[in-house]
Amino acid sequence: MIVPKLIRDCLDALLHPSARYDALASARHRAFMAPRLLGSLAAFAGFPVYLAMRGAPTAIEVVVFGWLIAPILLSYFLSRTGRFESAHVLSSLALTALVLTVAFKTGGIESFIIIWLIAIPLEAALSASRRVVGFASALALGAVGLLIAASHLHWLPPSEVSPAAEHIFMMLGIASGVLYAAGIAFGAESLTRISVSLLYVEEDRYRLLARNMSDVISRHHRNGGVEFISPAVEQMLGVPASRLMGHGLFDRVHVADRPAFLTALSDAARGDESRVDFRLRRDLPRGADVSREAVADFIWVEMRCRLMEQSPGQHAIRKPEVVAVMRDVTKRKAQEQDLDAARIETERANAAKTQFLATMSHELRTPLNAIIGFSEMIVHEADLMINAERRREYAKLINESGQHLLSVVNGILDMSKMESGKFEIVPEPFAPREALLSCCNLLALKACDGGVELVTRTPADLPEMTGDPRAFKQILLNLVSNAVKFTEQGGTVTVSAHVEGARLMVRVADTGVGISADDLRRIGDPFFQAGKTYQRRHEGTGLGLSIVKSLVGLHSGEMTVESKIGEGTTVSVALPLSFVAPAEPAETNNIRPLGAALRSGQQTYQVRKRA
Repeated sequence: MIVPKLIRDCLDALLHPSARYDALASARHRAFMAPRLLGSLAAFAGFPVYLAMRGAPTAIEVVVFGWLIAPILLSYFLSRTGRFESAHVLSSLALTALVLTVAFKTGGIESFIIIWLIAIPLEAALSASRRVVGFASALALGAVGLLIAASHLHWLPPSEVSPAAEHIFMMLGIASGVLYAAGIAFGAESLTRISVSLLYVEEDRYRLLARNMSDVISRHHRNGGVEFISPAVEQMLGVPASRLMGHGLFDRVHVADRPAFLTALSDAARGDESRVDFRLRRDLPRGADVSREAVADFIWVEMRCRLMEQSPGQHAIRKPEVVAVMRDVTKRKAQEQDLDAARIETERANAAKTQFLATMSHELRTPLNAIIGFSEMIVHEADLMINAERRREYAKLINESGQHLLSVVNGILDMSKMESGKFEIVPEPFAPREALLSCCNLLALKACDGGVELVTRTPADLPEMTGDPRAFKQILLNLVSNAVKFTEQGGTVTVSAHVEGARLMVRVADTGVGISADDLRRIGDPFFQAGKTYQRRHEGTGLGLSIVKSLVGLHSGEMTVESKIGEGTTVSVALPLSFVAPAEPAETNNIRPLGAALRSGQQTYQVRKRA
């Protein structure tokens, strides 16, 4: 038969709800179907007994029997379509039709069945739909109004209930209505209990994510205001999440990054997924160092944001909201900055190499051309009729060119040894005054030829010091040679030495062309030669001050350069009187002119612009 088959299908849907529904929807469907199926089955079980006792059914009894079949049809409709609201609407219509039919036959508005009209909006409340509740309430009120109007207009037929049975039917109507309302109440309680249980499950899942996920999840207004932010932000920024609500997070964004932050949120509110990196101020933990460098402690944060999706059935909000995921990318940014610094350093090294090759091309070719040219002239002296005096002059020029070439090669080799950490320092006691006077005497002829006055000021009681005498002489020769070379005719170069505490102070001052402020920053770089902003009229490899700076660093000393264009340059060197070589082998002392030596504290090198 059709009806038992419908019952079997509905029971199967009740026991095995469709997988396309979530837990709450399945619970609502069971709450709708279970009482109807149970009531219908009970009615079907008792209806044959009722017929055997009463005989042929009346019209009212036929209507009641039809209404008993309707819940089975509604349950079947819901199990096949899943249209929960439509099933509630049909149920409200069926119950209203039953109440009106029975009321018309049993006294109208005074019928015992009228109490069942209260159950119509109550049952509709289980749908959790305002539209269904409104429709059911209007339906119940309409039924009441129709019965009142029918009573006043005398449209009602004579009551088929005898006065003796009316009292019994009244009690049965009230009892059945109360039972039906109780069934509705139990259904509502079941739905509430399931909803609370599901809410606890979702909260447990949220706590699991919130406590174990390092990324920060937040919900924002379009203007940047925070509506929600996950507890992971407390570990990221060191502040409670409550302090970041509203514009608390925006106030911590670095001023320079605020336009990008707001632009990303605005783009996401329009439906475009966006990504932005910005800086956030982080509170320091208690007991942390609060030095000047640490007062403004900013971290880099990557934020990905998009328009927040709304669940089906949720009413649209007036203004769109944005959900954002933030993570700390400070380490990544530091790596990127290190890579940029390495790239700049590589480009700088390539530029220095190019400059070095261009300089060496001239510095090596010039003496080599002189050596080759004058030697060829000596080879063909018979053909050229070169006398002895001219041969001596050519030999002298060849010797000078060879000495210049040797000094260039020696400078390159020394610089290479220092950068590779293979330049050996052999400390021994020596008299710095004698070494200083010896170097000045060697360069006195060069200064005289250039019209430069070389002045030496050293006290006679200058104490003995411990260091590498060869390196000390190389420092002085480079400094004095540079000073003489860059001082115009009629100028003065002054070399002085004195003791300050436990250090020997050597100062070489000249009245030469001076060095510009831009070039002063790069003094000491290998192969760098000042003169980009003014005309350079002197030759050289640019290794002199680099070698001096490295040798001073190897002696744990300090070098200071002060200069101004047109007023001259002063180079001050401070060396310890008692230098002790480090215990590590020389190969491990990787002395780099601008890098490790400066950062490791092996030397202090300062440049200052003269006032």
